[in-house]
Amino acid sequence: MAKKLFVGGLSWGTTDEGLRQAFSGFGEVSDAKVIMDRETGRSRGFGFVTFSNDDAAKEAMAKMDGSNLDGRTLKVNEAQEKEARAPRTGGFGGGNRRW
Repeated sequence: MAKKLFVGGLSWGTTDEGLRQAFSGFGEVSDAKVIMDRETGRSRGFGFVTFSNDDAAKEAMAKMDGSNLDGRTLKVNEAQEKEARAPRTGGFGGGNRRW
């Protein structure tokens, strides 16, 4: 079963391919993604790496947490599933105004 890892502390210059290469020594990486800011196009400083094998993911997490990549110290742990958000309401100041 696939296991996704959260990787924090990434350098602004780290790319998807650089992230993949850093973790590929532990096993088959099925996906590696550096999260980018929509407005600036710059890295947000974190990303996700998905392994095909749970054991490879556990080994990568143990050995890469606290290691150095592109001059920055990484924080690596198991990714948490994103909780569903409540739908947004309001807009334009919200409320029940009468014009």
